[in-house]
Amino acid sequence: MPSGRHKIFLGMAVGVGKTYRMLQEGHSVAAEGRDVAIGLLETHGRPDTAAMAAGLELIPRRSVAVRGILLGEMDLPGILARAPEICLIDEIAHTNPPGLEHHKRYEDVEDLLAAGVTVFSTVNVQHLESVSARIAQSTGIVIGETMPDGIVDDADEVVVVDLTPEALRERIVEGKVFPAGSVPLALRRFFTKENLDVLREIALMQVVEEVEAHRLAAEVLGHEDRLISSVAPEREHRFLGLVRPDPSANRIVRRAWEMSERLGGGLDLLCVAPASRDHDPDMDRRIDDLRRLAAVFGTRLIVERDGDVAAAALRTAERLGTTHIVMGIPHARGRLPLMRRSLVDRIVARAPTLQVALVGDPRPAPPAGRQRRG
Repeated sequence: MPSGRHKIFLGMAVGVGKTYRMLQEGHSVAAEGRDVAIGLLETHGRPDTAAMAAGLELIPRRSVAVRGILLGEMDLPGILARAPEICLIDEIAHTNPPGLEHHKRYEDVEDLLAAGVTVFSTVNVQHLESVSARIAQSTGIVIGETMPDGIVDDADEVVVVDLTPEALRERIVEGKVFPAGSVPLALRRFFTKENLDVLREIALMQVVEEVEAHRLAAEVLGHEDRLISSVAPEREHRFLGLVRPDPSANRIVRRAWEMSERLGGGLDLLCVAPASRDHDPDMDRRIDDLRRLAAVFGTRLIVERDGDVAAAALRTAERLGTTHIVMGIPHARGRLPLMRRSLVDRIVARAPTLQVALVGDPRPAPPAGRQRRG
């Protein structure tokens, strides 16, 4: 029997509308004549969400006794017996009570997929293990329920349900997400604009990274393995992520963090800003965004002002004892590579013992004659 397909609706935080969007998709495929049922729905008392579920079959929950209290949990055997073509399941990072088939709801989803059921599911980005660990380190807030990043990595499709931090905070203030008494604490602690900015960027980049990962996984991982095996065993690993104050930073930081975690090495981030000391409010804002991104991943951002990026990177690497530099792949720009060596060439030429890992960019290269500022 062929496995079912898994489509995840991913959001930066509770309240962005993931469940609503999943239900919309359920209605859309049901209108095509597909067999659709809701396996687990969490409305959290939101009337708009409950109204969107109307008209879709809801498989009843089963009652589970936990310390003398009956809880309504997803009925995995009931769903398997019903065997819908498509099943909608909310909050797959949820922890099941003791005594059920699996510890986590995402494991229930894996059983359904193996049985040939296609699953539409929802999850917030902060419930991914790598992200939750960074949040705990930078804010002290511990995310109680997590799941491996690989569940999202292995999904057949990931849909980011996007909402600006300002719009989400406004929804919270209006009482559309939490009870009124919980609003002030929520806005002060987890739902600050700074936290939401970072979570939104991670969520938006997740889809971009999945496209990149499928395209580059074999080549990049094989390259990393060769680089790693060439390092002398007595030398301690230390990684330096070379980032720019633009959306590419998230991709590079995540890859550098993954490599440092795998090898147990330290991680630093470097941004080389223009040498000019003229006040640039936009540059200052983007560098502040980088500092917040660094904090989420439990590291620090070093800012150097230098007209020569290679010189600044090598100077910083020598001071920190860096063994690996992680950076983006520069796009070809007309005839420029023929006239001037690339940043990668200059770094390798000046420090041949440094290992350089390149992170691919899934965006198309700019047309010849148009240069992006580097």
